[in-house]
Amino acid sequence: MSIVGYFVFGVYLMCLVFITLYCIFQFHLLLHYWRKRKEGIVDMSSSAIMEELPLVTIQLPMFNEYFVVERLIDNIVKLDYPKDRLEIQVLDDSTDDTLALTKKKVSYYQNEGFDIKVLARTNRKGYKAGALKDATPYAKGEFIVIFDADFLPESDFIMRTLPHFSNPKVGVVQTRWGHINQNYSILTELQAFQLNVHFTVEQKGRETGDYLLQFNGTAGMWRKSTIEDAGGWEADTLTEDLDLSYRAQLRGWKIIFLEDTLSPAELPSEMMGLKSQQHRWMKGGAETAKKLLPQIWSSELATAKKIHATTHLLGSTVFLSVFLVGVFSVPLLFLINPLAIDLSLMSIFLVSTVLVAMVYYVANVRTAWAEPNSLKAIFKFVFIFPVFLALSMGLSFHNSLAVIQGYLGRKSAFVRTPKFDIKKVSDSFRRSKYGSYRISKVTIVEGLLTLYFLYAIVAGIRMGNTSLIIFHSLLFMGYGTIFYFSIRHQRS
Repeated sequence: MSIVGYFVFGVYLMCLVFITLYCIFQFHLLLHYWRKRKEGIVDMSSSAIMEELPLVTIQLPMFNEYFVVERLIDNIVKLDYPKDRLEIQVLDDSTDDTLALTKKKVSYYQNEGFDIKVLARTNRKGYKAGALKDATPYAKGEFIVIFDADFLPESDFIMRTLPHFSNPKVGVVQTRWGHINQNYSILTELQAFQLNVHFTVEQKGRETGDYLLQFNGTAGMWRKSTIEDAGGWEADTLTEDLDLSYRAQLRGWKIIFLEDTLSPAELPSEMMGLKSQQHRWMKGGAETAKKLLPQIWSSELATAKKIHATTHLLGSTVFLSVFLVGVFSVPLLFLINPLAIDLSLMSIFLVSTVLVAMVYYVANVRTAWAEPNSLKAIFKFVFIFPVFLALSMGLSFHNSLAVIQGYLGRKSAFVRTPKFDIKKVSDSFRRSKYGSYRISKVTIVEGLLTLYFLYAIVAGIRMGNTSLIIFHSLLFMGYGTIFYFSIRHQRS
């Protein structure tokens, strides 16, 4: 019994240490970010651009985006850039009615004088990475802009990003994502809450600290020669954007992040879309870590860069630690007395929660929200932060499976995240076209985990040991909410 008990406690403790170390590095990025804010954000005007405007190619990769494809193309042609210096490639691998809409819309704008064409493949080899790889040799532009189907960039996007390439070492300029439908539901609010951290503290913090950062797959501009020099798009991971970003930086190219340039996009409005996106990001992150960490540590990068790059690429692995901490915390309840564990000493790990709260406070209340530092914003944060923690815990089983698959090298398809042209609360997602009506095994396990942590709450109360009751309550609420929305949205 003692061997099993110490094993349980050992795994629990190691996972807590990993989570805490990750949070400390997040806080370190916050310190860099705060230093940059004090210095002020330098914005380059269009006067810094080259004397002669270069040819720019815009690539729009998509697959079965029936509800947003027309909106996307209509928006792209409104970009403030001369027609004779702009090329638009619509990379449509669709197998439904989307392709017909695409061709009709492209034909219309061709008659309006735009250099726009459809590149439709007969197979999805390599998925998004494959589409980009196949199209790039035909791109006429010196610079390539990429937008996913749900993005609606501002008209001055090119003129705000292009000036930064006056530095010949700059290979990529990434802009901050905005959220078209943030106020649609608690689900979209929580996604925006998390993404605001990445697109403020993390990205700008890494840039300020001179660490490696990433192109986020969309809403950014590449120097075409950078793509070629880094080896081009590769489809051996589900996060081809993260992969190419790191390979480019290992070749000496620099990535610029523009926090003050917003590129609005539609957040997944239902649970199954969110899960497919999370699976792709988590598994792809693990695949990229497995692929590139040996190269990073054998490179001539500074040690600090290597450490932060490792923390970045292992970010998805945090969910595995969160899942294991949750599962092992229940038997730990029954081992506290036999093993004479003093849980008061474990309170030191609460520092991770405090550090994360500070990061999310600055990213949202002090930066991204419309009413920074107002009393209303503070109350909103006090409500939304614990709910965010709970749902993150609730997603940990689903995300852990993706991470494990990534490290094991198990290949899977690039599953798109369906978008439904959701802009306001009165809009609804139409599941009839892109729905999945089968309850997955993962959803069933999430339901069982909800009962598991309900049992932990009851057992702790009956034993008179409430030291973990808040933690178990968050896990119960998180898994229960994920289970509920998974069932509800699959049957919508």
